[in-house]
Amino acid sequence: MSDENQQPTFQIQRVYLKDMSLEQPNSPAIFLEQEAPAIEVSVDVGAELLAEGIFETTVTITVTAKVKDKVAFLVEGKQAGIFEIRNIPADQLDPLLGIGCPNIIYPYLRANIADMITRSGFPPIHLAELNFEAFYQQRLAAIAEQQKAGEAKTH
Repeated sequence: MSDENQQPTFQIQRVYLKDMSLEQPNSPAIFLEQEAPAIEVSVDVGAELLAEGIFETTVTITVTAKVKDKVAFLVEGKQAGIFEIRNIPADQLDPLLGIGCPNIIYPYLRANIADMITRSGFPPIHLAELNFEAFYQQRLAAIAEQQKAGEAKTH
């Protein structure tokens, strides 16, 4: 094999909106409420091997707005990217899929969610930047805790 075949490769093949949903269970009455809605945001990141050296990373954001105990709206968006990743050391692959790829995808998802909320008749909500490295570390810690709990049950 020549040296160029061993060169690390990281290329974006495609970034796309995989899923988007909007629910407004209390419209139109909710538009008459004067109180500002409370906003909850949840985030999830996933990665999957599609073919040798080809991976899909997804970022899912769910935004729920409530006025008192009524849901004003719920928007869920899943943005995905297909990435060619070759000759990357194994210990660097998981962080690349869990941190690097989501950092590329997230701005697209953030814009799509803001657009969906605005189109639903509500004032725009601009999601903050996310620290995917911290999110990744939290996920690793949670997995380690689950493994410890599983080992404790088997002993």
